[in-house]
Amino acid sequence: MWTITKRSFLAGTLLACMSLPLTVAEAAEKIRIGMTVSSSGNFALASQSGVRGVEIWVDEINKQGGLEFGGEKRLVELVKRDDRSDKQMVARVYEDLIVNENVDVLLAPFGSTLTAAAATVTERLGKFMVIWSAASDALYDQGFKNIVSATQMPVSRMPSAGLEAAHALGGTKVAIVNVDEPFPAGLADGAEAIAEKLGMEVVLKEDYPKGTKDFSLLLQKARAAGADVFFPTSYEGDLISMVRQMRQMNVNFPFSFMVYASTPQFIEIGDDAQYIYSHTNFHPTINWDVNAGLDRAGFISAYETMFPDVSYAPDFQTVLAYGAAVIAGEIIEKADSFEADKLKQAALDLSDNLTVLAGPYAVDETGKQLKMPFPVVQLQPEKGLVTVWPEEVAVAKPVYPIPAWDQRN
Repeated sequence: MWTITKRSFLAGTLLACMSLPLTVAEAAEKIRIGMTVSSSGNFALASQSGVRGVEIWVDEINKQGGLEFGGEKRLVELVKRDDRSDKQMVARVYEDLIVNENVDVLLAPFGSTLTAAAATVTERLGKFMVIWSAASDALYDQGFKNIVSATQMPVSRMPSAGLEAAHALGGTKVAIVNVDEPFPAGLADGAEAIAEKLGMEVVLKEDYPKGTKDFSLLLQKARAAGADVFFPTSYEGDLISMVRQMRQMNVNFPFSFMVYASTPQFIEIGDDAQYIYSHTNFHPTINWDVNAGLDRAGFISAYETMFPDVSYAPDFQTVLAYGAAVIAGEIIEKADSFEADKLKQAALDLSDNLTVLAGPYAVDETGKQLKMPFPVVQLQPEKGLVTVWPEEVAVAKPVYPIPAWDQRN
């Protein structure tokens, strides 16, 4: 009995020893992608919305057998760590992901502040990082060689589609106003540069202090300057006040573009919101001709399957992160390497050749995203919010010029 038991024990031990290296080998063969997610702090909701998009991609790609790498299919493992919305913690955790977790490629955390902290680490340690939500132009001016913004266009380019639509419709004179805060000011500066590049005349560019309630003087200035395009870049509360005061003063512009006019809160103000142009990158009427990753219907189905109990529907953050993960996968397959310079070259080679759920992908040498436009939408009577620009995704013709207040139904 003892002999049999001993033999069985030795056989079992030998089998375990033989199987252990195989298990380790299988784990080592996975492509490990690291990122941080905010469990708390200012960025928690947006960060958690984004990581759900990444998880959809990991599930999708693994169901297909993984990514093509080194002549074989390799499964993907997502290595997530908490950053608590803290840039000091981000730096420590990204170093740990690289040094101790041995991740192959990094996805950025949420936002420009955290991404800049992560990029400092990935650059120092020679790792490639794919960005999904950093809009700061300054990030791409710091000389980082191993980053690429897969889906997030910089703030200076966000007004592009709106002004291109206005120009195509015949707008020539632009009035730009903004609250004196960094993000709206960045949008305003970008709008000025884009308008001038399009050959449009900027007849007014003025900021106003935070807390302003009376916009009558700014509206009068814009009208007196002969603006046919009104382009305020402030937050939605100010924009709601502006459009209400426009009606009270009987001030109207042929093309009024308000950055946050596509939000439910703005639309809920009723008739005053009609005909205002805005932008978004996630809406039922926006369906790019996707050649990488899931299309809108497939993405929604995957989201509902994977996250049936999540109280939040997918939003633009989910879509940006999902698209970035898809592009990261394409970059890895093309480079067939984890060396940062080869991955960066692959990212450049794929520029202008991919379209994901968030839109068309193109980058420059700094890693700055050149496309991924926020399509232009307009709130139209009986139709609701519809996409009107660019032509590739438009489902309705724009109502232009915007009817005068006394000529509306």
